[in-house]
Amino acid sequence: MNAKAKKDWLKEIRTDVKARPPAMVAYGLPGIGKTSFGAAMPGCVFLIDDKEDGINTLKASGLVAANTPVLPPAKTWRCVTGMLEAMLDPDHPYRFLIVDTIGGLERLCHEHVCNEQFGGEWGDKGFASYQKGYEVSLPYWRELLNAFDKLRLERGMGVVCLAHSIVRPFKNPAGEDYDRYAPDMHHKTWSVTHKWADVVLFLNYYVETTKDKGRPKGRGGRTRYMHTEYEAAFEAKNRHNLPPMIDMGQSGGDAWSNLKQALIQSKGGA
Repeated sequence: MNAKAKKDWLKEIRTDVKARPPAMVAYGLPGIGKTSFGAAMPGCVFLIDDKEDGINTLKASGLVAANTPVLPPAKTWRCVTGMLEAMLDPDHPYRFLIVDTIGGLERLCHEHVCNEQFGGEWGDKGFASYQKGYEVSLPYWRELLNAFDKLRLERGMGVVCLAHSIVRPFKNPAGEDYDRYAPDMHHKTWSVTHKWADVVLFLNYYVETTKDKGRPKGRGGRTRYMHTEYEAAFEAKNRHNLPPMIDMGQSGGDAWSNLKQALIQSKGGA
């Protein structure tokens, strides 16, 4: 290589901090308030799949604002990619893309891959053969995450992916296996999504257990919290120095307000 053309990478070193809008996953039990939490974010717009219509139900019942913007339900993977491309338009006013749910988009991705790569065959001779379909789907999924990042970088939009929870066995290499909460997605898809997100929130009720005649019984279940740090019982993480638990209050607005305040305090070193 010509010495004059050689790039001086040392001069490219930077110490400044470039803040980016959040890449967030929030998951939890049915009815915990995931959708109303997303709807409380300022300048939000919902991207939903054709099997998930919780936002419109909440709008009709008056539990979230009736004018909350919602894109048409995505029926195919191409609908999803087309909508994300449209969101790059410089003239729209939206600040947060709320994906409800990320598991629904995963389903559309797998359907697309099954049709395109396996001739529509889901069985042992197609998508499910040695779990091959899930592996083949990962490049498509990474393109989705790249599209999310493009919205963050080029449009300054935060991306918040809502997900249902599932109790899944955890193979513990250091001891006995145990069950834990995780987003309801295939583990391969979730692995790359988890790496992409800078915040993973587990939304759950606070429950105490007591023993009655030797049998444990649950008490409580009314107070809701966002968990921000990994524990054996659930998946969570954050890169913002958030407290381990954040009270969700009595509404989606309370939950968003409390999270926002925690983010502000974390930037101040509190």
